[in-house]
Amino acid sequence: MPTRRLAAATAAAAVSVLGLLPAATAQAETGAKTGKAGAVVLRTDLDVSLLNKTVTAPLALALNDVQAPATASKTALTATLDGVDGGHPFSVLRADVATARAAADKQRAEGYSNIVNAHVHVPGLAAVPLITVEQVTSKAVCAAGKRPTADSNLLGSVSVLGRKATLSTSGTTTVDVPTLGQVRLDLSRTATTSRTAAATALNLKVSVNPLKLNVSEVEGQVTLARATCEAPTAAAVEPSPSESSPTKPEPKPEPEHLAETGGSSATPYLVGGGALLLAAGGGAVLLARRRRAGADGDAS
Repeated sequence: MPTRRLAAATAAAAVSVLGLLPAATAQAETGAKTGKAGAVVLRTDLDVSLLNKTVTAPLALALNDVQAPATASKTALTATLDGVDGGHPFSVLRADVATARAAADKQRAEGYSNIVNAHVHVPGLAAVPLITVEQVTSKAVCAAGKRPTADSNLLGSVSVLGRKATLSTSGTTTVDVPTLGQVRLDLSRTATTSRTAAATALNLKVSVNPLKLNVSEVEGQVTLARATCEAPTAAAVEPSPSESSPTKPEPKPEPEHLAETGGSSATPYLVGGGALLLAAGGGAVLLARRRRAGADGDAS
């Protein structure tokens, strides 16, 4: 077998064998990202002013402010501000239960906050709580591939500046006490998007000026029982191009080289040789016929 025909046949056999093997598919998995969650029992953003605002001190603090994964529990919080109550510490929050919890993994994120029998105080109102509540809870849940949810609940009665308040489930409730000040309350504020959720049980906008004496004035906001979450992102599996080369069609064997037609420098010699052979053959045939004829004549 000519060398070229052997090489072509070998290549064709190799391709045929490779075509029988399954194509290996590589998969690249993008890791799922853990969700986020947070919760806080109490957050204040207040400005405390004394003596016609000649002295101003911020009261910005948070109780049980946790980020996933964490749990916090505390029943009292004490804050100290220079120049307030003679520099003595005062209690901002007292509660029977004050719990914040946040948990998150690659499937679910959840924030939860709960307060029971809470009393919130601000400087200048030592005898009268800013607000008292029996129980408030907030919960935000974000699961991968599902719509986030946010819920807040207020259980029992609420008193603001010593007065019992009837809160509206939608909109804003304003409590105005002429001798003390004004408090505006937003109940059960929730917000959700495609991947996030937030719930706030109570949000208070505070403006307190006892007896309008401008001795101690408090302005700002107070938040009770807030929970937030952000959904984890699901893992994505993306196929990559095949690792093995695609099967190629079987190549056809190269044709054998045939004798070329047309003239060349060797043509006369070939023609001459052919003529000689033809002549020799013809002479041999003629000689054989004569011998046969002679033999037949002798026999008769």
